[in-house]
Amino acid sequence: MSRIGKQIVIVPAGTEVKLSGITFSAKGPKGTLTRDFPGNVTIHINGNEITFTPNKIGNRDINALWGTYASHVKNMIIGVNEGYSKKLVLEGVGFKSEIAGNALNLSLGFSHPVKVIVPAGLTVTAEKNNITVTGIDKELVGQFTSSVRAMKKPEPYKGKGFHYSDEVIRRKQGKKAA
Repeated sequence: MSRIGKQIVIVPAGTEVKLSGITFSAKGPKGTLTRDFPGNVTIHINGNEITFTPNKIGNRDINALWGTYASHVKNMIIGVNEGYSKKLVLEGVGFKSEIAGNALNLSLGFSHPVKVIVPAGLTVTAEKNNITVTGIDKELVGQFTSSVRAMKKPEPYKGKGFHYSDEVIRRKQGKKAA
């Protein structure tokens, strides 16, 4: 049984949710998100409450989908009401980041500048090597931030590279002079 799937998702005032077939849509002050939910889990909308029930009880795959669907719907509702934000910090001498149009231009110590296209639906700001990614889709915000971080992961000796603002980098001790 899924503990997350059993929970009732409350729809806040000012948010519209609609289920047509397998397509679930949530509309709020920040925007609209839609997603298809195929499978063996039924979504019930009763006023401002959303509940989920599996079609077969006891199947491990269906129980996993039960909780997953509940989490996706909850993330969609939070996204259209509040939005999501992640912050990256770029550390290192000579490392720079700037926004030019819909592209993020990075100088990461390579022989060439790195240009990353910002996906539609995201807002990216870069000031003093602090990059903030905001949007209504939690998965899109996390995926874009992760792909930017993967370009220059923080190294353990000096901490150079991208790291999340709340991430703690485990530092190693360098060589000791004998």
